[in-house]
Amino acid sequence: MPPATTTNLGYTPPDGGWGWAVVFGSFISIGFSYAFPKSLTIYFKEIQEYFSISYSEIAWVSSIMLATMYAGGPVSSILVNRYGSRPVVMIGGLMVGVGMVSAAFGTTIIHLYLCVGVIGGLGLAFNLQPALTIIGKYFLVKRPMANGLAMAGSPVFLCTLAPLNQFLFDSFGWRGSFFILGAIVLNCCVAGALMRPIKIKTKPLVSQSAGEVGKGEGETDPQVAGLLNGKQSPKRTGCAARVNEFIDLSLFKHRGYRIYLVGNVVMFFGFFAPVVFLAPYAKHQGIDEYSAAFLLSIFALVDMVARPGTGLVANTKWIRPRIQYFFSFSVAYNGVCHLALPLLPGYTGLVVYAVFFGLAFGMVCALLFEVLMDLVGAQRFSSAVGLATILECGPVLLGPPISGALVDIFMDYKYMYYACGVMMLVAGLFLFIMNFFNYRWLEQEDQEKKKHEEVQIGSAKELSAIEKATDAEHSIKLSQEQLTDSESKET
Repeated sequence: MPPATTTNLGYTPPDGGWGWAVVFGSFISIGFSYAFPKSLTIYFKEIQEYFSISYSEIAWVSSIMLATMYAGGPVSSILVNRYGSRPVVMIGGLMVGVGMVSAAFGTTIIHLYLCVGVIGGLGLAFNLQPALTIIGKYFLVKRPMANGLAMAGSPVFLCTLAPLNQFLFDSFGWRGSFFILGAIVLNCCVAGALMRPIKIKTKPLVSQSAGEVGKGEGETDPQVAGLLNGKQSPKRTGCAARVNEFIDLSLFKHRGYRIYLVGNVVMFFGFFAPVVFLAPYAKHQGIDEYSAAFLLSIFALVDMVARPGTGLVANTKWIRPRIQYFFSFSVAYNGVCHLALPLLPGYTGLVVYAVFFGLAFGMVCALLFEVLMDLVGAQRFSSAVGLATILECGPVLLGPPISGALVDIFMDYKYMYYACGVMMLVAGLFLFIMNFFNYRWLEQEDQEKKKHEEVQIGSAKELSAIEKATDAEHSIKLSQEQLTDSESKET
């Protein structure tokens, strides 16, 4: 199987120092970005009763928030490239805070869609993308460790926010809780302040097509270096060329990337809904509110351990060459957990499900971006993430409302979990089978390439031998002509 794609950053990150403060800031930003939409599900049952709406209508709140966070990824990337991570994260934290405070005064569910879903979701996008980007600027050798610590923010914050939200609701109601949460999430502005722009000594950068681009070394910001190198490249005109200046559309020609996209789009239809409806499902089973909220804490604690643990396992020499299969297994494992939930009795069954589902969810989250970098390489990773999030925002948006509609139709949550389990299982099997064939096709293409190179080398040797023979014949003819000329002169 082919090895992981190599990385050429063009400069040497410090791999420490202030970078650990940046990791802490990313820990906060990523924690709020992923955990905040899930933790709000504590309020769904009460908001549903307050506005007299259906399960599918209340599910749109978290769906719009998650979908906006995904769809806003490319916009966030462009802003980060232009202004850096620090101001983008600080503006994002301010947007989420304003959205939550505004939602506290909402009079209709549409008001919550706009304030929590759109404004809050876009603010979370401005928190997530810069946090992922800046870690790669500060770390190279220790990047897996730094990413693991930063990504652990999601389960840590979910574990904290789930019981906190229940306490806030009991003390202040959902309106007062939203107002307080708006103030708490302003800590993202503090996290953004820690993301100081990095100053490094650049190496000579080499283009894949034109050879040497930059010469010498100097202290500069890598963003500025990238812009300067971009200006030296030949300009192309046309709409596609303008779009390619911001995002690499040629990735759609990448077979492995297309397989990844199809599998992920199917997977995301059933990925978030089980988390969104875990607490409401427990309440529907007659479990008290605090015990239902505690299920999310159990889920988050297991997720917290599973993410770095999965990263360590994925780095081993046995799993690393087969990491695409490992990801396929983790997706299918999620599906099996959802299919088994309706068969587990009582609160003990829910706790068992929360443990196994937390492990499965953590495995997928830990591998989601790693397998993408394994496919396309570090240089195209930013564009690959941007294009993937645009396509994935559709199933992220529609998945929970469709699941809520199933609950409305059958008046039971088990059919929703069956549907999500089937979607995840189908996606896992698809990824496993297609990656098996993709690896075989890559091996065949590699063998054909080697044969073609051997043929070219053989042809070059034959051509060289022919040229040498021709040169020898030409030199013999010249010597004969010179000899003839000398004899004629003597005569």
